[in-house]
Amino acid sequence: MKFFIDTANLEEIREAASYGFLDGVTTNPSLMAREGISRQDAHIRAICELTPGPVSAEALAVESGAMIEEGRRLAALAPNVAVKLPSTLDGLKATGVLAGEGIKVNLTLVFSPLQALLAAKAGAAFVSPFVGRLDDVGQDGLSLVEEIMTIYGNYAFETEIIVASVRSPQHVLKAALIGADIATIPFKVIGQLAEHPLTDKGVAAFMADQAKAAGK
Repeated sequence: MKFFIDTANLEEIREAASYGFLDGVTTNPSLMAREGISRQDAHIRAICELTPGPVSAEALAVESGAMIEEGRRLAALAPNVAVKLPSTLDGLKATGVLAGEGIKVNLTLVFSPLQALLAAKAGAAFVSPFVGRLDDVGQDGLSLVEEIMTIYGNYAFETEIIVASVRSPQHVLKAALIGADIATIPFKVIGQLAEHPLTDKGVAAFMADQAKAAGK
C-alpha cells in the first residue's frame, strides 16, 4: 500500500518524507488556503522537490476547456505532477484529453462507484473516493472503496484508488485490509499510525532497567 500525505505544509511533507515511507502528496485549494499560499505554482514546485512520487495539484477551473488548459500548465510545473480534477462531466471530458496527452489525472470528490467507473474509462491515473465525508453523512465510506475495487477488478482497469478524506488510523487499517492501492493521510494521522501505549510502556521499562543496570 502506498502512503501519500494530504497537506500543503512543506514542513509536514519534509518530516513525513524523513520517515522513509512517503510515496506522494495530495493537495487542494482548501489546504493551500490554510497555509496562506497565494502563489500556487511556486508552492507546487516546492512540494515536488520534496518527493519523487506523484503530487496532485488541483485545477481551479470548472469548465472542461479551461480545465484542459490549466491542467497542461500544472503538468508543466514538474514531471511528477498529477492534475487533480473534480468528478463531473466537464472533469471527465478534460481527463480524456489530458490522459491522451500522457498527463496523469487524479479524479477527485468521488462519492459513488459509477463516478469511479467513468473515471477509469476516461483514463484517469488515480481516483479519490472521499471516505470520511461519506461517513459524516451516515454512509460507509470504505464500502464505496470495496465496490470500486470490485468493478476495477472485473475489467482490469489500471486506475489506482486513493483512499481520501482519511480521519483516523482505522480508515488506514481498513483500507489496507481490503487492498486499496493508496491512502492519502493527514500528518497528524500519520503520527498516530505508529503509536501504541504498550510500545511506550515497553520503551520506558527498557530505559528504566538500563538505568538500574548502570547504577544510576
